[in-house]
Amino acid sequence: MELQVVAIKALQLLCCLSLLVVLHEFGHYGFSKLFRVRVEKFYMFFNPKFHLFSTRDKWFTRLFPYFKKNETEYGIGWLPLGGYVKIAGMVDESMDTEQMKQPAQPWEFRSQKVWKRFFIMAGGVIMNLITAWVIYSAVLFTWGHDYVPMKSIKEGFQFNEYAQSLGFRNGDIPVAADGDSIREFSTSNLRTLSNASVITVLRDGGEVALTMPEDGLNMLEMLEMVPPFMMPVAPIVVDSVVPGSPADKAGMLAKSRIVAIDGTPLATWGDYDEKIYLRRSDVLEAPDCSQADSMRLRKMEVVFVNPGQEQQTVVMELDRDYMLGVTRAMPAYGVEHEDYTLLSSIPAGLKFGWNVLAGYVNDLKYIPSKKGAQSVGSFVTIGSIFPAEWDWLKFWNMTALISIILAVMNILPIPGLDGGHIVLLAYEAVTGHAPSDKAMEWIERIGLFLILGLMLLGFGNDIVRFVFPLFGL
Repeated sequence: MELQVVAIKALQLLCCLSLLVVLHEFGHYGFSKLFRVRVEKFYMFFNPKFHLFSTRDKWFTRLFPYFKKNETEYGIGWLPLGGYVKIAGMVDESMDTEQMKQPAQPWEFRSQKVWKRFFIMAGGVIMNLITAWVIYSAVLFTWGHDYVPMKSIKEGFQFNEYAQSLGFRNGDIPVAADGDSIREFSTSNLRTLSNASVITVLRDGGEVALTMPEDGLNMLEMLEMVPPFMMPVAPIVVDSVVPGSPADKAGMLAKSRIVAIDGTPLATWGDYDEKIYLRRSDVLEAPDCSQADSMRLRKMEVVFVNPGQEQQTVVMELDRDYMLGVTRAMPAYGVEHEDYTLLSSIPAGLKFGWNVLAGYVNDLKYIPSKKGAQSVGSFVTIGSIFPAEWDWLKFWNMTALISIILAVMNILPIPGLDGGHIVLLAYEAVTGHAPSDKAMEWIERIGLFLILGLMLLGFGNDIVRFVFPLFGL
């Protein structure tokens, strides 16, 4: 089953990236053709040393002679880490400098006006943003939008000690941030709260304004807090039990209720998180905690009730992460549904995509931090967030999100990326002259080095996330 899940996730990732890479490169290709600039190659995936397919292959040109004379070679590489178009008269990742030694030709990139070259370089990013807009609009038109209204969480939220120090109280419901309504409960709520100066909460039937610290809140730290910064007040009902986990070995079943831990009655999942957190901190934060102490502290008396059975008291030995191995059943909140016509889905898709883009750009400020660097991932991380079963709604939403991520990453002013080329074009527009071909070569090399370093960081983080746990590290 695990192999099947990996295969499904990998297939979704491959389909997603193949589509987005082709569309991104088509953005460069389309503007090049519009301005009559010659495109020598159009490849999905990279092809160092060899390729899987090319319109220059002899067997293909025998079947379709037209492509032998066509100025553009279309192909599929074997290294699925992106794709590229090779534009005549341009120093790019191909590092083809021989062409640049020849006199400039009118069909070459370097012979075009700055504004034309700008659109050629920005074409990939523009296409990625349009792709996300089209996908979100199509998703809203086809499936509509289901959401949980914030005010439907009648019992409110439970806040950790840090949140309470900011003025939050258990039972509060955040309903506005800096005057803007928080309409729905979603994963983006913490981002909204972290950027707000004033948060309005619903408390005891009235609204209370809470002033946040001047320097704001750190969303990454909020996400990692245990107990969580905030979570809906919910009774401790188990949704499922992980096979082989401490809870499974103790006989706990799905839909069971956890009543108490170590003699302390528990009412909500927030209470459970706090109890588990205190137990784990006793081990991790104690400077003189021995191995024997650690093993002793892993044992926890848990009182639970299985469906249709009597209450049980079992001493469980927690796993290496000091967890029981259960997932949580959350209350069935009132879900509202919005349908969209073809016309209304277009502006709604644009608004939805803009909010996703703004959120992702906002999160980039955390990259230079230690926690931000640790959050960087490779294709393994991207693939892991696809669902274990093929779901078209989730697939298209993920594809739109990744399209926005690709647009943002490509527009960063890093040499070798589209944004790096655009910065150089801006320099040329201001100074009136372009960097020399030699300078462009070195800038491209530096960019490739930085991109390789970022990829190595992502792969390294993924090894720590996914490989080390397999060996108990």
